[in-house]
Amino acid sequence: MTSSTSVLRTSDATQESSLQTQVNLAVDCLINSLPDPASLTALQRRGIIARYSAVLEGNFIYWMTGAYLSAKSETARMIIMENLHEEVRDCHPGMLRKFTLAANALPRESDTMAVHQQLANVRLFIGRLSPVPLVLMMAFFEGFIQKFMPFLAELAAAQGSLEQEYTDVHGVCDVVHTQELFRALEAEISLNPPEPGAHLFEGVELLCGLLQSIVPGVRFPEWA
Repeated sequence: MTSSTSVLRTSDATQESSLQTQVNLAVDCLINSLPDPASLTALQRRGIIARYSAVLEGNFIYWMTGAYLSAKSETARMIIMENLHEEVRDCHPGMLRKFTLAANALPRESDTMAVHQQLANVRLFIGRLSPVPLVLMMAFFEGFIQKFMPFLAELAAAQGSLEQEYTDVHGVCDVVHTQELFRALEAEISLNPPEPGAHLFEGVELLCGLLQSIVPGVRFPEWA
């Protein structure tokens, strides 16, 4: 390994570590600003579950497929493909539908419209197939989902639901998914380093805006 190659790899690793730190900060900020489920009305609880379902059931696999199509490194493509394989093999959309139905929170037109514009913004971003920002967005989202599951499960339980398979599964599997997607991010940065000044957090910011439409009042930090 030449000296210049060693410096480049160290720089890539430092950047990836900094990105992961900022992602963790964003996730913690969102989670810490979630409302106390006990303070919410039944209608508010139903709305959060319904809007979450309206976004996730029909879009998560599309988002992850976009990450797969954008990825240039073989490592990232293998990691993302394994994630997609698990989503399809174990029918995660069906799992979410059962969870939503049991909580009597099937999305209505008002729920769909509440997330429409923010969801459209995320979809347009996905369609640009920008490798590093897109993989970074999905790493952020898997990290958020993992920590969001206890809150979502508590909302459903307060609605009288006993169906917890979706929240139980994703509270565990998304720990590994998050770790693996950060490994995919490192591979993408090493293969195709972003241009100086590139807005790597665009997808994360758009997704945070979408999460705010699902759970009004949650906060995320402004990026420096």
